Order: sequence, then structure tokens, then C-alpha cells
Amino acid sequence: MAGFGDYSGYNRPFGLDPNRETNDLYDTRYQQIYGYHTPITEEYQGPPLILDDPPDEDNSSYVTTAISVASLITENLLSHPFIVLRRQCQVHNSLKNFHIVPYTLLPVVVRLHRRQDITTLWKGIGSTCIVKGLNLAVEDVVAKGTGWPKEIGKCSSVLQFLQHITLKCISLAIITPFYSASLVETVQSDIASDKPALFDVFREGFVRILEWGTPSRGRMLPIWAIVLPTAALGVSKYLAHVTIKSLTARVLRFQQRHKHELSDSYNMNYHKSTQNPLIEDINLKANIFSFIAMEIMFYPVETIIHRLHIQGTRTIIDNLDTGTSVTPILTGYEGFVDCYNTTIAREGVAGLYKGFGALVLQLAAHLAIIKLTTLVVAEVSNLLKPAKSPSNSEDSVHSQQKYLFN
Repeated sequence: MAGFGDYSGYNRPFGLDPNRETNDLYDTRYQQIYGYHTPITEEYQGPPLILDDPPDEDNSSYVTTAISVASLITENLLSHPFIVLRRQCQVHNSLKNFHIVPYTLLPVVVRLHRRQDITTLWKGIGSTCIVKGLNLAVEDVVAKGTGWPKEIGKCSSVLQFLQHITLKCISLAIITPFYSASLVETVQSDIASDKPALFDVFREGFVRILEWGTPSRGRMLPIWAIVLPTAALGVSKYLAHVTIKSLTARVLRFQQRHKHELSDSYNMNYHKSTQNPLIEDINLKANIFSFIAMEIMFYPVETIIHRLHIQGTRTIIDNLDTGTSVTPILTGYEGFVDCYNTTIAREGVAGLYKGFGALVLQLAAHLAIIKLTTLVVAEVSNLLKPAKSPSNSEDSVHSQQKYLFN
């Protein structure tokens, strides 16, 4: 700790009575203030000791909150152009350049912006936000109507956990037709089709529901054939996210506890506090890591699901081989298994990872924004923090000694 001289053991503050009773009183009062014991040697030969202030948690709290907000905005808004690119690659079964690495997409994006509007990679963002909001609303209604737990942290038994997973399945099944309509809006080309209105996603979604059996449009799959794999994918991603986050948080907490135990200012109860900013920081890091791992793990399955959704919708997308032309989506898959087998046979395993470079760019941009936010908020917090003058430090010594022995 700052203020301790280079002396053997720990030092007693200036002016303390050398008898053991006073030492014990000092140690007890120090523990009440700072939460941990500080052993005191019998002899003191050094200058007056300045006690450290309690750890400043405000700075860490501000940084954690700012990162949480930045991560939420990035995930739901700023990542949308990369989502558009990866989805266009995923549904394009005849794409020659798979764009598995990021740098192959850069010249294509430049050509797209030259030929089309600057908003070409922001198409469908309104319907995407609507579908996410609809999902939350459906979960809330189902939870209130059934009494099932909406959050996994409130599950105290196996039955409640199963009810929670069932709630997730029901909400995903209900929004599947609207997700399908939103997917079409994000991949269709602006120059080959009319721009949809904001609430067209509801109209197209209800049309898919009415065509529950045999759709009227060509090779379009009935919505019941898409609901099961879509809900299975959503629940699998959710469970993987929760599991990876929990394991990552355990590892980070173990590392932080071990590091703290080796430090001079060990506080036994510090990591048990629910308001500890370190706990919030660990949970945030675990959440980001689990999100990245989840997106990578389920990318091939997501490719198949998106191809099933887009089939028969007469969608024309931008040709990402050139970036200057458009191409229609013409497929005839009979279901999930047939789509998987056909993709492997015609495009190879790499066909399941078309557009993976866009995901790499998305995750890189996500991490870059979080890092920039951390640096900016930390610097602003340090600038706004009042500096301590020497006189204030000396007054702090006297006030601490007065408090310890009063």
C-alpha cells in the first residue's frame, strides 16, 4: 500500500502507543473501515504513515456501465451492416466467392456503395428491431399468463427450468413468420425491388401464418416446416450462451480471486459483495465472450435456416461476387436435412460458412467499440476526478487517527 516505507513488516502510524492494547484497537478500527486486518509490528522507526483511501469504485462502475450500453447499441444497431452482408452470402447458393475471410468483402462493399445508396447495408433495420421487440413482448405476455419464469436466474427447480425453456420455444415459434419477413427485407436488393414500409413486416408475417399449410407461392416452404428448426436454433443458442457465460465467469472469478489473494490489501469479503464492480466487469466480459463463441458455433446451422426461410419468396439479392449486379434466389429444398445434404454435396463444407468474413468484421468492430469506450470513459473519469493536495493528505492522516481512537 502507498505510504508504507521500506521497513520490515507493516508499520504502525505515527503517534501510536507501543502497547499491545492500543495496537489491537487500531487493528480493529482499521478492519471496520477497510474490511481487512493489517498486522502491526512492535517497533516503528519510520516517518508518519499515510493510510490509503478505500478503493475508488466509481471509476470502475462508470466504465462497466458505459461498456454495457456500448455493447447493447453495437449488437442491435451498429452491427446491422455486417449482418446484411453475412445473410446475403448465406442465402446465395450459387455464390462463387465464399467470403470466408474479411478482406474479400471490402472491394465488394465499395462497389455496392458506388452503385447504390449509402444506406444499402442498413436495409431492414426497422423490421429487425421490431422483431426483437416483438420477441420480448411475447415472452412477457406468456410469462404473465402462465406464471412461468422469464429469466433463467429465477429458476429454482428442474420444473421451473423446463417451463422457462418452453416459454422460449413458444415465443420463438410465434415470431418465426415475422422473422422470415424481416430476413427478406435485409437481403433483398434495393435496386431490384421496392423498399418496404416500416410495418410491412407484420403484413408479410400474417400472410405466412395464413399460409400455414401449402403456400400459394411456388417452392415456398410451409411455415410449420420452418418453425421447428428455427425454434431449436434459438433455444440452442440461448442455452449455449448461458452455459458458456457461466463457465467463463467462474474462470474469471477464480483468476481474480487468486490475484487478489496474492496482493497486499487482501479483503476476504470484497469478492462476495453483490455491488462489487469487479463482479459486474467479470459478468460483462463473460457475456461478450459467450456471444462471440455462440455466433461462431452456430453459424453453419444459421446458414441452413436462412436458406429455408428465403426459399420461394422471389427475392432478388445483390450479387456479392461482383457488387455491381443482382441475382435471384432459386432453390428447391424439401427441409432442413435436404438443405444440409444438398449444400454439402454442391458447395462442400465451406458452403456452410459463406459470409463468415462478415461475422469476423462484425465481432472485430464490436470489440473495437468496446475498447474505445473503455479508454474514453476511463480518461474522462480521471480528468473529472478531483486531485488530492498534500495538505488534504496531511489532514486525512489526522482525521483517520482521530477516528481510530475516538
